[in-house]
Amino acid sequence: MKIIDRLKEDRIHISFEVFPPKTDAGFDKVLAATDKIAGLSPDFISVTYGAGGGTSKNTAKIAKHIKEDLGVESLAHLTCASSTKEEVRMVIANLKELGIENILALRGDIPADMSFPTEDRFHYAYELVKEIRNSGDFCIGAACYPEGHVENEHKEDDIKYLKQKVDSGVDFLTTQMFFDNDIHYNFLYRIREAGITVPVLPGIMPITSAKQMKRSCELSGTVFPRRFQAILDRFGDCPEAMQQAGIAYATDQIIDLLANGVKNIHIYSMNKPEVAKAIMDNLSEIIKC
Repeated sequence: MKIIDRLKEDRIHISFEVFPPKTDAGFDKVLAATDKIAGLSPDFISVTYGAGGGTSKNTAKIAKHIKEDLGVESLAHLTCASSTKEEVRMVIANLKELGIENILALRGDIPADMSFPTEDRFHYAYELVKEIRNSGDFCIGAACYPEGHVENEHKEDDIKYLKQKVDSGVDFLTTQMFFDNDIHYNFLYRIREAGITVPVLPGIMPITSAKQMKRSCELSGTVFPRRFQAILDRFGDCPEAMQQAGIAYATDQIIDLLANGVKNIHIYSMNKPEVAKAIMDNLSEIIKC
């Protein structure tokens, strides 16, 4: 089933993200975590793409397992900066052969040791979107950045490029993590004013350790509200307490979003089924309402 068709249903949708192992040795562990997350009956599970193509083959394997063996719709991530155009086309063809209908199109991080851009690679995500759109009957998702992409100095440019990407054939958007819902509401207002009307799934990251928070800051430049910083200062040295507080904070974000009319929530599970389950338990009656 195409995810866009599911998102059009008039009800709340909760989805999760998992990531493949860095090495083949960790495949079974990731698969076990994915199985547990699938047991929570999400509307779909997305699978991230291995950097540099090294573990990218596992993205397709896990996506196929989710769809065929677990009976949950899957969304395969696909990045283009670290692969040649021909390699990208081979991945798309493989996903098509496996019956994967949903792809999240991303430029991806540029490898530090690689010259970019080059003629044999897609330079921007919108080019990848066009390639996927011309390669088959896929549902295409893309990323968006409520706080602005780190490479764009002006938010106006960020929205202009986002519209170009959407107009190239994107069916829905998923946001980068954010920790202040007002940032998301403001972002929605600005993109709707710019004529971007596709569904937008807010991406929620349960921060359950001080190390995870530091890493999130480094990767995305995300701003942490004082309220969340206080939680980290108070509970960051106690792993069990920090996990509980992080789950509570993420749950509170989701409840606020749902109360304000948002119907689609995407949760970055970090391959932690216990965290995913705790959030779903907290929402058990709310998502029925």
